[in-house]
Amino acid sequence: MGRIWQTDEMKKGAEISEDLSRRIDQLAARSKLTRGRSLAWQEKWVAGAEAGLADAEKGDFVTEEEIAAVLSKYGPI
Repeated sequence: MGRIWQTDEMKKGAEISEDLSRRIDQLAARSKLTRGRSLAWQEKWVAGAEAGLADAEKGDFVTEEEIAAVLSKYGPI
């Protein structure tokens, strides 16, 4: 059975498999974040990607002017 762990944000435990626990630890180590912060960052990233895909499915894309404004602010990639 997986171990029980919790973050301050969750304030409750969740049972996860040993494999998932190991993968979370590895991700946290690679990102130099704590286990909870690493998972929270990944969840935020996925939520943003899902929101962007939902906008795209509705045909809601940025304009060329909006792209130009971002590129002039931050520079080319």
